[in-house]
Amino acid sequence: MNKKRIGILTSGGDCPGLNAVIRSVVKASHLKGWTVYGIPYGTDGFVDIAKGKYQPQDLILTGHSYDLPGMLKGLDVLQFLSGSILGSLSKGHPEQTQIKEAILKGYQILALEALIVVGGDGSLDIIYDLAQQGDWNIIAIPKTIDNDVPFTDYSVGFTTAVEIVTQGLYDLTFTAASHERVMLVQVMGRDAGHLALRSGIAGGADIILIPELIPYLTPETINGCCSQLAKIRKSGRQFALVVISEGVKNQEQQKEKYIGDYLSQCISQQVDVLRSNGEKAFYDPIDVDLRVTVLGHLQRSHTPVAWDRLLATVFGIKAVELIAEKQYDRLVIWREGQVHSTPLSPIIETLKQCHLEQRCAYPVKPHGFMVQTAQALGIYLGETIV
Repeated sequence: MNKKRIGILTSGGDCPGLNAVIRSVVKASHLKGWTVYGIPYGTDGFVDIAKGKYQPQDLILTGHSYDLPGMLKGLDVLQFLSGSILGSLSKGHPEQTQIKEAILKGYQILALEALIVVGGDGSLDIIYDLAQQGDWNIIAIPKTIDNDVPFTDYSVGFTTAVEIVTQGLYDLTFTAASHERVMLVQVMGRDAGHLALRSGIAGGADIILIPELIPYLTPETINGCCSQLAKIRKSGRQFALVVISEGVKNQEQQKEKYIGDYLSQCISQQVDVLRSNGEKAFYDPIDVDLRVTVLGHLQRSHTPVAWDRLLATVFGIKAVELIAEKQYDRLVIWREGQVHSTPLSPIIETLKQCHLEQRCAYPVKPHGFMVQTAQALGIYLGETIV
């Protein structure tokens, strides 16, 4: 049996399911008699190896490489843990030549036959360039709560994030109803609206604004939000839920760190304008009490749900199988209900072009099924209310 030496690292922002990927890779590799090295803190770990901070034997992952006290010690619980036991950093492209050289040197010291990279679109872009320079054999596994890696229906961590946001909307519904308030929730997703759209539908939102449909707020969109809130009030319900993706820009087409607060101010100002213009018959009563919630990093910190554990597990096993078959430079993907792989090079080309043009590589389809589902429920997505 060929006892391969392979490595695994997690890079970029953390998300639920990373530890489940690590567990899957270690278990599947050990059954083949391979040695697995865990690289700490993404490519920074290679720099530390080059500096002598870690010795190769210090980084070998075993079935019980984690140290938990008491009754849990030694039990196979890694798939339940959030975060990453290896650490995960997001620093962007290593610009300095000496840093790149140290990364390549650290890889050479470990003498790996292949490296499994668990990352989002930014991490994959960066590490692919390093792999080309160092002649690394890599297998990529997509992970991101934004679900914006192209060619795969799901990335590790996305489903759990949807669950977290949906639960947040459920919880906010009751305080909204108790105080007759409009709860406005800002959701992550970067330039993609997958997280906001799916959780908004599942969580009972009345308004969902995503960058694919509303790249930036316009007076028409803000007026439409006011109209939707007025209709809800006229129907007898005195509270509402609004979800906005962080990728939506302000009226000057600029990014806002807290776009939720910005939208809240715009709605309040527009209600005052409508009242002063004598629109009382349509907009009264609409004494809007808006409260903004930014879920922030809670969206990426939860214990992975069952689907993310399963997805992480099959992705890890597939990555090991690809290495065994010497099919390198591949991205593990989930398409049409099954795990597959696809060449990494065209994906990286797509990512680089999208990064250059500052657009999402895997956006929500404006006329896709999820958008149609929201429209069929009467959710306002930015179109003109009739």
